[in-house]
Amino acid sequence: MGITLIFFLSILISFLGVIPPGMLNMSAARISLKEGHNRSFMFSIGVCIVVGLQTYVATIFAKYLNQHPDVTSILKRVAIVIFLLIAFYFFITANRQTSPVKLDRRIKSKQSRFFQGVFISALNIFPIPFQAYVVTSLLSAGWLKLDPINIGAYIAGAAMGTFIALYIYILFFDTIKNNKITSAKNMNYSIALITLAVAIVTFVNLI
Repeated sequence: MGITLIFFLSILISFLGVIPPGMLNMSAARISLKEGHNRSFMFSIGVCIVVGLQTYVATIFAKYLNQHPDVTSILKRVAIVIFLLIAFYFFITANRQTSPVKLDRRIKSKQSRFFQGVFISALNIFPIPFQAYVVTSLLSAGWLKLDPINIGAYIAGAAMGTFIALYIYILFFDTIKNNKITSAKNMNYSIALITLAVAIVTFVNLI
């Protein structure tokens, strides 16, 4: 398969993996509503850089993870704990939110939101087993080769697909920003419920 097709295939795969409501896209939307597009843009860049690194790791360990399901099992156990802690944090934050949060562009710097994107994306380890499975499948089908050009195109596509999905959430929530569901309290509850649901689904899959 050509480099261009690998790139666009990776965009599609990553986009489909990120577009369902989740911690990353809901956080990007929340930052956009509270602090504006510029800071959510920096947050998204931080997320995409980590996604690119995670995709690179996934390509290296694709065959290994596929042949050693016990490693994936360990990662899932760690993920359950992380997502439960994140859900607890956002539940507490939502309960403390008693009044609407006004747009304050002085709250956080662009750099802090960038590093927040890096940190939160690093906590989300699911792209590694997900991309490892996809890469292994592509290798088995003969559509992907483990050479620098093909891998570079695949990683770039994964980062781009993630950014597109995040930006769609930013634009969508911006159009309904006057709706009650976009209040800071409800957004915190939404993120908490989503991360709790992910933890439950992961636990069910684990057992």
